[in-house]
Amino acid sequence: MSDYDKEKIWEEFQTKQNMTSKELEQWLDTEESKNAGKEMDNGETVGHSSGRSILKIKEKKKSDLTKTNWDKINETVGYYHQNLNVSQRPKNDVENSAWYYALKNWGHDALK
Repeated sequence: MSDYDKEKIWEEFQTKQNMTSKELEQWLDTEESKNAGKEMDNGETVGHSSGRSILKIKEKKKSDLTKTNWDKINETVGYYHQNLNVSQRPKNDVENSAWYYALKNWGHDALK
């Protein structure tokens, strides 16, 4: 999973990551966040786990990012590509949709 342009994905990650660390941390503490998305064997959802990983990345300097961090950034950018497509956006009640909750778990507030 390491065949990507780090500068390109970093720039896109920074652009699409529109929640502050505090906003993301507060969101991840909500029941909506904890229940949004596909549950893993450990009971946590994929998106909630990703949000926790993204928080750790946001705390680091770019020069301190590990291969695992870069792989998560690349995965996150891929998630944005897939889910920010206009065809994925719900037509009604966006604020209470699974789509909106899932994107917020990945650090993107689609209503900002």
